Amino acid sequence: MTLPTEPIGSIPRPGYLIDGLGAFAAGRIDAAALAELESRALADTISRFEETGSPVVSDGEQGKPSFATYPLAGLTALAADGVVIPFADGHTRQLPRLTAGPFRYATHADSYLTRAKALTDKPVKQAVIAASAISLIYPGDGIDGYPQEQFVADLVNEAEADIRRSLDAGAHRVQIDFTEGRLSLKLDPSGGLLRQFVDLNNAVLERFTAEERAKIGVHTCPGGDQDSVHSLDVDYAGLLPALFELKAGNFYVQLASEAEPAAALEVIRDHLGADQRIFVGVIDPIDPRVETPEEVRDRVVAAAKYLPADRLGTCDDCGFSPFADDTSTSRDIAFAKIRARVEGTSLAAEQL
Repeated sequence: MTLPTEPIGSIPRPGYLIDGLGAFAAGRIDAAALAELESRALADTISRFEETGSPVVSDGEQGKPSFATYPLAGLTALAADGVVIPFADGHTRQLPRLTAGPFRYATHADSYLTRAKALTDKPVKQAVIAASAISLIYPGDGIDGYPQEQFVADLVNEAEADIRRSLDAGAHRVQIDFTEGRLSLKLDPSGGLLRQFVDLNNAVLERFTAEERAKIGVHTCPGGDQDSVHSLDVDYAGLLPALFELKAGNFYVQLASEAEPAAALEVIRDHLGADQRIFVGVIDPIDPRVETPEEVRDRVVAAAKYLPADRLGTCDDCGFSPFADDTSTSRDIAFAKIRARVEGTSLAAEQL
């Protein structure tokens, strides 16, 4: 048998691109110069993906400012004082705050996909941000003349377009990043916020046919940034049943860094839908040690004790550098881990 294996998202940017992003922010280079650096990094990323033997590649998010905020890059109706996301090591990330409507995406993900597809014959996967994450930019005290109900309607339209444009552009898979799912249970232990997130994301997913949803996936993890996380201390059992209510055909679930993966696998087994495929995380992007193919194999075989092998796949737990300025992991380590995932998945397929 064969087991599908896919990357999740970001690859650490090379030093020249990180320097270029700083120079662009400071006004020392223009957008055209930055685009040249991004193109150079993209070509190298695709080439190195292919060298790992990965059957599916991605752009590594080389052109994204972050996995979460790419649709907002260039919008002017934003203030800097939005929702703050705290990480376990004490550092924070802050989302912008919307100041006026109507809300529209400034950038759609198919722009990244098209550039990547021009550089490879391999299937290319495209990550998009969940509508639930973008919903956090609407201020709690509202916006005069732009009620929250209208913002949500606009957001659902934009999130649908983001997915649909990538499907139409030939994405192998469109992955919705839903890292705020687990975080929501820290912000609201009652589960009310998680329920709102699931309902909002389903309002988007319901606009697609069953055939289209078979090419759409949802990724969950406890958030990864600068070798830290924001919600690993939240019990997975609170998230996973609601996660599989999402009307998608594929689920990418962080497990390699989970303290009790067997407990999570039991919940997944009990809630995975008959038409859903599960990609288990077998690589921990935060751990600097490169896993061996044999370790990956063993993680897959352990998962197969709970889940049907014909609906099983593998992935990394998370992107390696979800925010462009995160240099906590090197490109060399990231690609070594990806190679281990590819080779270990093959070993598991042979054993299963």
